[in-house]
Amino acid sequence: MPATPSIPRSSADPAPVPLGPTRPTPVVTATAAATPADPAREWPFPIRTALLGLAGMVLIAAGGMGAGATLIHDPVLANGAFNWIRYGHGQLLATWILYVGLALSIWAWIRLGRHARAGRVNHAYMIRVIVMWIAPLLIAPPLFSKDVYSYLAQGDLALHGLDPYGVGPSALPSALSDNVSIVWQNTPSPYGPLFVLLAKGIVAITGDGLVSLISGVILMRLVLAVGFALLWWALPRLCAKLGGDSSVALWLVGANPLLVVHLIGGAHNDMLMIGLMAVGVVFVLDRKHVAGIALLALAFSVKATAVLALPFLVWIWMGHIPYGTRSYRFVKAAGPAVGIFGGVFVLCTLLAGVDLGWISALSGSSIVINWLSLPSGLGQAAYTVLNWFVGFGDLQPFVTVTRTLGSLLLVYILAKQWWLARDGGNDAIRRAAICMAAFALLAPTTLPWYFSWALVLAVGFAWSTAGLTMAACGSVWLLLITYPSGATALYDWGYMFVIFGVSVLAALSLLKPDPLNLSLRTIKDVPERALGHHS
Repeated sequence: MPATPSIPRSSADPAPVPLGPTRPTPVVTATAAATPADPAREWPFPIRTALLGLAGMVLIAAGGMGAGATLIHDPVLANGAFNWIRYGHGQLLATWILYVGLALSIWAWIRLGRHARAGRVNHAYMIRVIVMWIAPLLIAPPLFSKDVYSYLAQGDLALHGLDPYGVGPSALPSALSDNVSIVWQNTPSPYGPLFVLLAKGIVAITGDGLVSLISGVILMRLVLAVGFALLWWALPRLCAKLGGDSSVALWLVGANPLLVVHLIGGAHNDMLMIGLMAVGVVFVLDRKHVAGIALLALAFSVKATAVLALPFLVWIWMGHIPYGTRSYRFVKAAGPAVGIFGGVFVLCTLLAGVDLGWISALSGSSIVINWLSLPSGLGQAAYTVLNWFVGFGDLQPFVTVTRTLGSLLLVYILAKQWWLARDGGNDAIRRAAICMAAFALLAPTTLPWYFSWALVLAVGFAWSTAGLTMAACGSVWLLLITYPSGATALYDWGYMFVIFGVSVLAALSLLKPDPLNLSLRTIKDVPERALGHHS
């Protein structure tokens, strides 16, 4: 019989129940999402774990004042007593503070995962923890990315009558465009009309000055946090449909530092997209097909990736039609689905006052080359190896060839998974998640938070211990491969070696506290009553 993984004890965190692969995964219904069906699961709130994560997020927010993606001219710190934190040794201190915060946040997340797997926290408790953890990041400087400045600059273009799908932020010099990354200064917006409309509205409220830019970042985060709220509603219902555990799902997605720090701290519109997509999937599974497809269209109108789920939802809709041949049922589902999807998208486009230029602008991100994209990485590797023997002056031809091959492979995977999902049901959601993961891996450009797309669809299923361990390892690694300023760390090999060790240690700690046996005290995880004895 396999050894039972252990959980650290403390006077404030409640006594655990046995863990391990033999424990059946509870199925949580939407009705029971907020209240555990089993009274034995109603444990006190694990306050130490929650406060540990809160302390980490506060330190991340504080360190971000000097080490994050800060403004070129910060109106708050520029002439204040804390101006020193943005330069030299002050910035180095801020960086250390931020990384200490990351360490505490990861530690708290792993501890919370042990609570979730043991069944000691329910849906309502998990929501409280997540709210506590994201609160400090709502008012922090942008972290690990400058994309939010691009969002606001694109909204400013639309507000002043310029076409954000035709010109880049540099076409309208302002405090907003000054802070956009040099990579995106002349790049048109690749985001959907609904998001352009939202960004336009935010800039109309906050303005485009330096002080207004800070309030614009905060308001953008609040808008994107709606996506988090949608996830909180959708995840327990996805679990009820797909057989997962809502507490584990909320831990793996809602409390995950990869999503909390990158999507809230970094203020990425993926947060709103995946929230709308998750609710849309729930509605389709609940036979509310029209509302579900409409929400997916709204997600697509934020970011194009959401369209990958549409063909799989058509299969599910078709499976709900009780009569007729397969061809008849497919047409009866696909016709309305495409019509609703297209109608909502056209309405968003008309309301935003833009055209379809963003479709062609999607290729603009290909100017970023990093090996997190498998095709781009293979192109770089081939160029490097051949350069040892024959001098090549240009990397681009190699990357172009491997990206083309990657795109062909991606089309094959998408088509195959879609056809295999033709019986609909839960299997269609699983295969949609596979396609989202394949897209993140094989796209010309891949960024760490892209893997949240697949995770949101897959998290509703029952996860094995090995699967959760790998997900924890990957999440921590993806969290750390970007520097707080937004620059990539993928080519800092010493740093990459260190964070790989940190990621593995975090994953092992999910199963066993103190896997390196550094503690000076014996940690007993399973109380006698859990073994059949009574005190």
